[in-house]
Amino acid sequence: MVLFGKIEYLNLLPFHVFMKRYAQSTRHHMSLNYKKGVPSKINAEFSARRIDAAFISSIGAKKCRRAPLGIVADKKVLSVLLIPQEQSVNDSESATSNVLAKVLGLKGEVLIGDKALRYYLSGQEAIDLAEYWNAKYHLPFVFALLCHHGQTRLMKELSKAFLKQRIRIPQYILQQASQRTGVSVNDIRYYLTYISYHIDRKAEQGLQKFWRLSSKH
Repeated sequence: MVLFGKIEYLNLLPFHVFMKRYAQSTRHHMSLNYKKGVPSKINAEFSARRIDAAFISSIGAKKCRRAPLGIVADKKVLSVLLIPQEQSVNDSESATSNVLAKVLGLKGEVLIGDKALRYYLSGQEAIDLAEYWNAKYHLPFVFALLCHHGQTRLMKELSKAFLKQRIRIPQYILQQASQRTGVSVNDIRYYLTYISYHIDRKAEQGLQKFWRLSSKH
């Protein structure tokens, strides 16, 4: 049995679709279960070893065993925003994004996840933190990493298989996600074009840069 931490933000929808198929495939039959939560909760569950694997916020993943898979924004991300204001306000669901705002020297209210995407789509003023990071350092930003306790070979195989496939999300799953989040199916598709998952050389450089800068805050 592998107990996965499941964050039900839209940015992981392709991964969850993949995992369902992967766990049921003949070659990779897995006994899989999920524990759901927002990033900050999943971080705590993983740290306490109550789950075996999860996408862990980058700020807390430095010392974790990890697969070459993450949540990466090459430029914009649309779902990690800062609403400019004089007083800084953290998002209780976040870990990495709250620190990212500090690293970038920005003040305001941090907003992450599907509610941030809805805010962006409404056309209201906000700073896209991944875009701001990229403009400043010319590197992608890695928001989370697939971390695990043991199961190293399985996680490497799983990551390789996920990155090799072009994930097609069935229409009924898109419609369910739309009803759950209040984001239209077309906007979900549009949003997912900004998300990548491969921790390539540039993404690794961005991750290391963030870790260096965050250690000063």
